[in-house]
Amino acid sequence: MPFINSKVTVKMDDSKKETVKKELGNLISILPGKSESWLMVGFEDNYTLYFKGEKKEKAAFVEVKIFGNAEKACKNNLTSQICSLFEKELGIPKDSIYVTIEEIDTWGWNGSLF
Repeated sequence: MPFINSKVTVKMDDSKKETVKKELGNLISILPGKSESWLMVGFEDNYTLYFKGEKKEKAAFVEVKIFGNAEKACKNNLTSQICSLFEKELGIPKDSIYVTIEEIDTWGWNGSLF
């Protein structure tokens, strides 16, 4: 079960959230064995982000959590595609988009562990 949570400094209306959510659903398949059918997505827009002590007008912090492991090349490709998506849809420059990918070995759902 992948989870992608985004903290962005810009305002996202429901239409923009739907567009970005749909594209993230497509992009998650870059990681072998992952698909939109188990993907959870969250957005925190109008979020205040500082970098190097300065408030960023346009920036994003994107957290990707996956159950299991993925090869570095796949994670690099996913990071690149996420940055391109956020730049295209939200106008955030790639050099102000930060992505973390966390591999989780224990994940609970529906009262038990996977």
